[in-house]
Formats: sequence, structure tokens, C-alpha cells
Amino acid sequence: MTMKIALGSDHGGVALKQVLIQFLQERDIEVADAGTNSDESVDYPDFGERVALLVVHGEADAGIVVCGTGIGISIAANKVPGIRAALVTSPEMARLAKEHNNANVLALGGRILDDATATACVAAWLDASFEGGRHQRRLDRITALEEKSCR
Repeated sequence: MTMKIALGSDHGGVALKQVLIQFLQERDIEVADAGTNSDESVDYPDFGERVALLVVHGEADAGIVVCGTGIGISIAANKVPGIRAALVTSPEMARLAKEHNNANVLALGGRILDDATATACVAAWLDASFEGGRHQRRLDRITALEEKSCR
């Protein structure tokens, strides 16, 4: 079964998003493009939410979000219960985001990372596996926080 990644960005991340679409397709990964597709100013929360909802509703296996720094769009994605969006700046951070936190959304800064570093981050995240164990206990606590705050 082919993996499907939801990918969204604001205007500050649209150029990197196009690079990532090509990178993912070269790895035979299906891409659900959640926009935007131009460098006209848009609001990053809309695209963070789109990607997050595709992931939590099972329409994508995972997501990648990009804005200028990655900060705002990661905050927006993390407002959706069930999302664990991790902002990373290195392949090591990306690998650990999956291994320790089971990050289901990767956040990148289009104005922060060059194309090679960004694609290396995505590769490390995709190739890593959640370790479970003591890390699962911590994720369970995060889930409990989400459930408590949604009451």
C-alpha cells in the first residue's frame, strides 16, 4: 500500500513545498496537496488545519506543513486533537521527532532551511519508526491533556 502524505504551506513555504512534492513523488509517496500554490499572502492557520484534518480523519498517513519559520503553522496544526506536529531544523531532530514523539506532522521553515536540509529532514522522519516503550507513556499523557481540555 502506498503511503500518502498531506502537504500544505503558506506563501512563505510554497517554494519549499514544491521541492518536497517532487521529493516525495520520487520516493513513490502519494501527495495530498492542501495548498497554497502561489506566493500571494495567505494565513498559515488555514493550511495547518487542512493538513491536520486530513491526518486525523485518516485521509493521509501523515502530514508536512511549511511556513516561513515553521513556527506558526506548527502551532496551528497542533490545535487539532490527535496531531503531534514537530518543528525541526535538522535530520536528527526529525528522526527523534518520530522515534520519541511519534510526530504525525512534520513542520519546516521555508525561509530557514535550504532544500537539501529540508529533504534530509523529511527522509529521516519518514525512515524512522516510533520506539514505543517509555515514550508511549508520555504520548498517553499528552492524549489525556487533549481530552481534558476538550471537555
